[in-house]
Amino acid sequence: MASTRHTTETRQAQIVAAMIALAATRSPAEISAHDLAAAVGLSSGGLFRHFDSKEVIGVAAIRWVEASLLARLAEAAQHADGPFAALGAVFRAHVDFVVAHPGVPRIVFHALQQPGDAPLKRAVNQLLGGYRGLVAGLIEQARGGGLLRTDVDPMAAIALFIGGVQGLVMQAMATGDVAGMLLRSDKVFEVWLGGVRAPGGG
Repeated sequence: MASTRHTTETRQAQIVAAMIALAATRSPAEISAHDLAAAVGLSSGGLFRHFDSKEVIGVAAIRWVEASLLARLAEAAQHADGPFAALGAVFRAHVDFVVAHPGVPRIVFHALQQPGDAPLKRAVNQLLGGYRGLVAGLIEQARGGGLLRTDVDPMAAIALFIGGVQGLVMQAMATGDVAGMLLRSDKVFEVWLGGVRAPGGG
């Protein structure tokens, strides 16, 4: 039983990785079960012994992104000196994650286009909720320490922070220059920081 479970978990991880890798160059909507099966050396029937449907594979991919990205961001923040340094580290770590996994934005945007309360959309909303919570906590630390401008609305600051990363990602997807995000990310963060930091704030 343990050997079977291990094989299933390993295969599921391989299929999720294949979904993310294939999404680097095309829309998830265009990735077929046959494509995924071929990428991991399975038949289509074999693929569906590990996942019930392609939608379930998409949800599993988003769950992987949630766990991997949020862990990386939390670690980056933990090793920074002060809330603004932590926010800068989070911003850069997010960009680094997208550069390493360029299929992730396509999977997320595809999920957000799903109708109503689709499982894919729910999974992404949970991911975004965790992300916003991390950023909100750091902005609140900055405000509590008198580092945030008193006329800055924290919710607006959170939206602009996340929007800064999303803007870089959208430009990279449009131009195909994913690695170029690394060159621009620090400058974009500095613009955001300049708009929210109190005079003399750290």
